[in-house]
Amino acid sequence: MAATTESVKADAAEAPLLNKRNLTLGMLLYLVFYSFIRWYEGVYGWSAGLDSFAPEFETYWMNMLYIEIVIEVLLFAGINGWIWKTRDRKVMSITPREELRRHFTHWIWLVCYGWAIYWGASYFTEQDGTWHQTIVRDTDFTPSHIIEFYLSYPIYIITGTAAFMYAKTRLPTYHEGLHLMYLVAVIGPFMILPNVGLNEWGHTFWFMEELFVAPLHYGFVFFGWAALAIMGVVNTEVMAITKLLKKDLA
Repeated sequence: MAATTESVKADAAEAPLLNKRNLTLGMLLYLVFYSFIRWYEGVYGWSAGLDSFAPEFETYWMNMLYIEIVIEVLLFAGINGWIWKTRDRKVMSITPREELRRHFTHWIWLVCYGWAIYWGASYFTEQDGTWHQTIVRDTDFTPSHIIEFYLSYPIYIITGTAAFMYAKTRLPTYHEGLHLMYLVAVIGPFMILPNVGLNEWGHTFWFMEELFVAPLHYGFVFFGWAALAIMGVVNTEVMAITKLLKKDLA
């Protein structure tokens, strides 16, 4: 009995299983960044983004495109490289409490992934349709596209891939084999980015209107809905956490 009491006191003295500070900071990071991007678009979209042949378009938009692509490649390689390099090589032998703590950290990644998908595949995607229904494009690289396709999409891809890598390298639940629902939830939305090439080719040669019901946009819908596979991941998480809690309470 005394040993059990001491164990409970030791657990209570440890850091909380859910790091609320990291969760809050992660959500705020996307919010503040995208609020700034939306402000930038509002200021320079109309004043410098309507004519792709104007020198100010190169200054405010093409330079932004070049910079964001370089930074995104570095972030993708850096974040996933760091997660892999610092992987737990003895992940199958961690304590139940440590495993539970890592599951809650994994949930922070999942929440950030969902938040990033909202900004990319919902907010800026819907805005893009409105932009091009209002302004006739003269190039594939419009201010709306530079933000939507080449900024917000890579950001949620980086976040989703990092979440998958964290689960794969630090949680026994995902360590062996490949979790099918997780692959669908990450690779499905990732495939929206290659589909951009088909979309731009179609708009260039077919002169289609910016209607979301147009067949050319069906690929976005198909791959976007693949994000719902995240519910399979959530189901796996609930079962794993339930099992750990029963073991801990026993």
